Amino acid sequence: MLKPQDVLVLLRLAGDSSNWTFKSLASDLGMSVSETHAALERASESGLYDPRKRKVREHALLELAVHGIPYVFPAKRLPRSRGIVTAHSAEPLLGKLVVGDDDRLVWPHPEGTEFGDAIEPLYRSAPEAARRNPKLHRRLALIDALRVGRARERKMAAEALDEELRA
Repeated sequence: MLKPQDVLVLLRLAGDSSNWTFKSLASDLGMSVSETHAALERASESGLYDPRKRKVREHALLELAVHGIPYVFPAKRLPRSRGIVTAHSAEPLLGKLVVGDDDRLVWPHPEGTEFGDAIEPLYRSAPEAARRNPKLHRRLALIDALRVGRARERKMAAEALDEELRA
């Protein structure tokens, strides 16, 4: 059975042709090496990752993101907080939607620069990993838009995530 950290690992690796190691990947994501290895084992068993090619099956990941993640890993709303923008409050959706201060969504984070309604991140280390990797931040924000968005935001997020995963 998949866990939220598996999705984090897959989002980080999708389209990555670098010669990563489990140690470097774990460090990038704020996870342990064993946790990272187990995530890819589960992803492989689920058909989301090909261990021989060391490649994420992007189409399968997109299907999971659009049709499964909102139900399997729903976003928990938290009190307003200072944090890092996500969902429709972050790129790539931010430039396509009008988002008022009252509609801003954030992951709680002590070094965050924005204030808004908070949601629990997909995985505990996701906000810090996103701070270090803008590409991962965009992908995680799109996942959150799928988790919490209305129909229009979900449709836009699915299209943008498809583009992100193919890039």
